[in-house]
Amino acid sequence: IVRLVPPYLYEADAWFSIIRRLKYTKVVLIYSQDEEGRMVASRFQMLTEDSEIQIERTEEYEINSNFTSIISNLTSEDRLLSRVFIIHARVEDTDDLLSAIVRLQHLENFVWIINERALMSNSSALFDGLLGVKLHKLFSEENLLIDAIKLLVNAFNNFIDDVGFWSDKKTAINCSTIEPWSYGNDFYRKLLNTSLMHGVTGNIEFNEEGDRVESLYEIINIQNGQTKVVGTYRTNTIDKTELVLDEQDLVWPNGLRRKPDGIRTRRNVSVVTIHEKPFTIARPGNDCDPTIEVLCPRKRLNDSINEEYENFCCRGYCIDLLQELSKNLSFVFTLHLVADNKYGSYEKEKDDKHKRWDGMIGELLNYEADMIIAPLTISPERAEDIEFTKPFKYQGITILVRKTKNASNLASFLQPFKDSLWAMVLLSVHVIAVVLYLLDRFSPFGRFRFSPRQGTGRSGDGPVIEINTEEDSLNLSRALWFTWGVLLNSGIGEGTPRSFSARVLGMVWAGFAMIMVASYTANLAAFLVLDRPQAGISGINDARLRNPQDGFTYATVKGSSVDMYFKRQVEFSTMYRTMESKNYLTAEDAIAELVAGTLKAFIWDSPRLEYEAAQNCDLVTAGELFGRSSYGIALRKRDAWINPLSHAILSFHEKGFMETLDNKWIFFKGAKQCSDPSSSPATLGVSVFLLVAGGIFAGFFLLAIEIAFKRRKERREKEVELSRNALIHWRKKIEKRRQRSIIFETDNQQRRQIVDTDLHNELPSQRFGLYKSSNKTNNLKDLTC
Repeated sequence: IVRLVPPYLYEADAWFSIIRRLKYTKVVLIYSQDEEGRMVASRFQMLTEDSEIQIERTEEYEINSNFTSIISNLTSEDRLLSRVFIIHARVEDTDDLLSAIVRLQHLENFVWIINERALMSNSSALFDGLLGVKLHKLFSEENLLIDAIKLLVNAFNNFIDDVGFWSDKKTAINCSTIEPWSYGNDFYRKLLNTSLMHGVTGNIEFNEEGDRVESLYEIINIQNGQTKVVGTYRTNTIDKTELVLDEQDLVWPNGLRRKPDGIRTRRNVSVVTIHEKPFTIARPGNDCDPTIEVLCPRKRLNDSINEEYENFCCRGYCIDLLQELSKNLSFVFTLHLVADNKYGSYEKEKDDKHKRWDGMIGELLNYEADMIIAPLTISPERAEDIEFTKPFKYQGITILVRKTKNASNLASFLQPFKDSLWAMVLLSVHVIAVVLYLLDRFSPFGRFRFSPRQGTGRSGDGPVIEINTEEDSLNLSRALWFTWGVLLNSGIGEGTPRSFSARVLGMVWAGFAMIMVASYTANLAAFLVLDRPQAGISGINDARLRNPQDGFTYATVKGSSVDMYFKRQVEFSTMYRTMESKNYLTAEDAIAELVAGTLKAFIWDSPRLEYEAAQNCDLVTAGELFGRSSYGIALRKRDAWINPLSHAILSFHEKGFMETLDNKWIFFKGAKQCSDPSSSPATLGVSVFLLVAGGIFAGFFLLAIEIAFKRRKERREKEVELSRNALIHWRKKIEKRRQRSIIFETDNQQRRQIVDTDLHNELPSQRFGLYKSSNKTNNLKDLTC
């Protein structure tokens, strides 16, 4: 069969284009229980499969159905949000069907689109605002007949040129009997491949089924009881469509010019949330404070307990946001906590096509809730099955760790310079001192080489002589004192270099000292301003995270968006494998382990971790944010509340309401005020005073050493003096004895000389005897002395 008129199922293409132009996303399809109705419904369903249009309900009616009951049920069902109805009806059913529609209350809230046969049935029940399509007026019987003849002529001519069957000597066909034409199939294929360009009804081409490819429809709107053409719809051979429609020309039910919303907005919304500080803080009990809390029961999963629900009172960031949205959009909500305390993760079904979600997302898709308001991250995996509003909170992923305790702050004044630089400075002081000493020692103009000078004054019997000793020159001790004095800018009260070479080096050392002191002062000031408590790790690129070692554990929440983020990112595959077996069921458990010290780092959404760091002074976030994302309110696909909620959230951002919630719930520290290192510069503490105390202690210690040394020195000097005195006394005695011995010998010699002389002179014997006794007496006296 070859049809010059497009089949009725092509009306579905026109309906689809009209729905898209009017930006409706949900429709209800009603069609007759016959072959044509099912074909139209099947084609429309095929067109909407990969589009934003969702068929909420398909209703196939039977012959002699109760249309009043059908229409009433579809328009009053709570779960059906669509107010756009597409109807394919038989001509004989048109009056009853349209009459049932007219009897509806608030007809102006609905959009009705019907098929061509029902629209052109001249039914008395047609009402203003009804939409439909029909073939263009060019598709009249006369125009179609003209194009059919032209098409047949072209097909025969092409067939004769290709086959040339007139030259065959065959028996003519007997037209009085039914007998297949031997060239029939060939001619049919030739006819399908024949096209007529610029025919009266347009270009004519056929598809494999013999249907005309190009079609032209008029869009009809019932206005004041009359049909009015408000647009056209055309398809062509290259699978392109063209829709011409001016919405300003349309009239809607009850004669209104305002386009209906096309969707019913629920005023009683079931909302699910999850206990997650500070967004939703749940406490057991039903004595809720109505000013800040909302009753939020949770279904028990333990069947052994008779009570099905456990009552909680909820408050927090999301609760305040929900209450503000409720006031702004005039809806009533009932809030409950998710039963399994999960955000939502999925498992693939056996066919590997469908997903089975748990947690809040599972409740949403299973119609146990209409809305999710929680710190639910907008992720590609979730967006495939649910729809999010505009973000109400922008965030990222960060790391929570315990603050690193400083082992000692005694050397804080040394931190502006590295240890190696301090060592070089100390070495330079002593090297310069030695070089100064050597330069002054060997220079011909150093004080050490000055020759002695003889003074003109007199002292006693001789001239006064001034001699330059080594103590008056730049010895090594004074050189050290000079270099330290210049470096510390403490003034120089001791000797200074005398030679020109040593003085040049002294000036260079003074310049070096000035640079070092200025650099130290600047670095110390920068250190005091910029120094902050450091976290245990530097961020996501820390080596302890990238290459985990034994004893350093980190984790996130199992099945969360953060977990899926690490699973999705190839660069974090090692970290994901490390965390996979260590992840926690809830953030509460992970934070408790972190505080206890069992867990070293917890990777989670930045708002929650910033809240924990504000509440616990021992915790701090580490590194920069990564994996930036946002939180959004989740609903089912094409839900009526998507746009109103998104507009309200954008308005809240502009008015500063979201910033108010941030300050109230996330950054609020409560009564516990932690020292904020960012609000004031760091201080040196007592380290400098300990340095002074150390100097005092060193002074007294050195004083004790000096006293002990002095006493020891004096004792040794006294011993030496005593030894010297004893030696002198001994030497005097020896000298005295020696002198006596000499005198005695001299006397003896003199006596012997006298005796010899007397003997020689022959003195009288009496005199001689007396003389001998006198000498004996004198000798005895000498011996006794």
